[in-house]
Amino acid sequence: MPDQKKIGSALVSVYHKEGLEPVIRLLDSLGVTLYATGGTQDFIEALEIPVIPVETLTDFPSILGGRVKTLHPKVFGGILGRS
Repeated sequence: MPDQKKIGSALVSVYHKEGLEPVIRLLDSLGVTLYATGGTQDFIEALEIPVIPVETLTDFPSILGGRVKTLHPKVFGGILGRS
C-alpha cells in the first residue's frame, strides 16, 4: 500500500451549499483545519464546526463586493508550492 498523506487543512469556498454538510462533517471528523470565505464560513459555523476566516490567513479583506477573496499569494503559493 503506498504512503498516504494526511490532509492537514482545507480551503472551502462554494456558492451553492447543497451537499456541503457531509463533506464538512467528514473533514472535521478527520481533524482537518478548515478555512472558509464569508458565506461558506457562516454555513460551517452554523454546523458548530470550527472554521477560520480566510482573511485571517491572507491579512487582506475580500474586495470587489466579495468576489475576490482567495486570489492571494498566501493561498496560491501554498497550492502551487506543493510537490
